[in-house]
Amino acid sequence: MSFELELFNSSLIQKQAISEVLKMNEETAKYGLILTEQQAVALVKTRSDSLKNTGRIEFSGGVIDKLILAFCDSPYITQQNYEDTLHELVDIFYSFKNETLDMISDNDLIAFMQKSFNGTCCGSLELLSGRELPELARKLNCIHMKDFKEELDDEY
Repeated sequence: MSFELELFNSSLIQKQAISEVLKMNEETAKYGLILTEQQAVALVKTRSDSLKNTGRIEFSGGVIDKLILAFCDSPYITQQNYEDTLHELVDIFYSFKNETLDMISDNDLIAFMQKSFNGTCCGSLELLSGRELPELARKLNCIHMKDFKEELDDEY
């Protein structure tokens, strides 16, 4: 009985997450970016797989929404690469939440990712995940969080 309840709850959570992703279309349509229900389902599955792969748990589905809102106005994202980019951003986000040992908030990590992607990375996910985010993790692991927080506030 508890297994059935767990499956039911999981299904409800998945449906709610898919619905939240699809609601983002209202905002992203301004930039010519729309996700289908099938693409939203795939993104929620990517999030679930990323959480499992990184050994993380999440109590809300807001990270996909936050990534969509942060990146929808990027000059490097088009309808053709939108879904694939989001899948990679979700994977990168959870991977670097672990790499930074949770010393940075979700919002600050997303802001850093967005600024780097649109700036020094010129839309390259490879540079984001291979250069910028490892450097951020290195800094976070080497300096006190308070000092870094002041540095982030100055940059953003």
